[in-house]
Formats: sequence, C-alpha cells, structure tokens
Amino acid sequence: MTTKTKEEEYDAAEEQGIDEEETSEEKKDSMEHGEEDEDIYTEEGREKLEDDDEIDSWEEGFMEGASGAGQLGKDALTGEPLMDIEDVVEAEIDGKIYRFVSEENAEKFRRKKMNENQ
Repeated sequence: MTTKTKEEEYDAAEEQGIDEEETSEEKKDSMEHGEEDEDIYTEEGREKLEDDDEIDSWEEGFMEGASGAGQLGKDALTGEPLMDIEDVVEAEIDGKIYRFVSEENAEKFRRKKMNENQ
C-alpha cells in the first residue's frame, strides 16, 4: 500500500478548477486529436476552423477583432470607450498602436510604458 503525500492528497489548483495555461501548441494538438473543440474565440481555434473550411477568412478576421474585446475601441490608459469621440488620438508605442481620448492620456501612457521598460 502506498501512502499519498499531503501535496498529492490536496491539490488546491485542481480543487478550485484552476488549471495551468495551455501553450499554443498544446491547444492545437488537443484540437487535432479531438480532445478539445475548436474555439472561435482563440487564435488556434480560428486557424483550425479556417483550415477545415468551417469558416471563411473574413469570419476569422472578424472574430479575431471580437475576441480582443474591442481593445482599439477603448482608451489604452483609462479603458474609456472611444465611441462618440471626434478626435481620437493614435500613438505607436513600442511598435504597437494605441488609441486615446486625448493627447494628455497618450503622454501619460507613454511615460507609464517608459517606466515599465526601465
């Protein structure tokens, strides 16, 4: 008879349903072997669905934007929606495009990013 260690008896992550994040390759393998359904809200799922001709490329692009929760539709600093704002400010910071409700928010965000990179 083998006895379990205390760690083996109680795995908090398993108990709470918290699993380690799958890598992109692991997700692709799981979908390929039928262990996991293709999820249109994940990059891997969209690619698989398009490869299998279950969705068109325009649908993949649309869902990619939808799964990003409209990130370019919000101020990158405050999260404020950019709807009904006439002068949206775009800034490229560290090779990525960000949008803001004002130049002031863009500058604050730029300084914040600079501080994070130091």
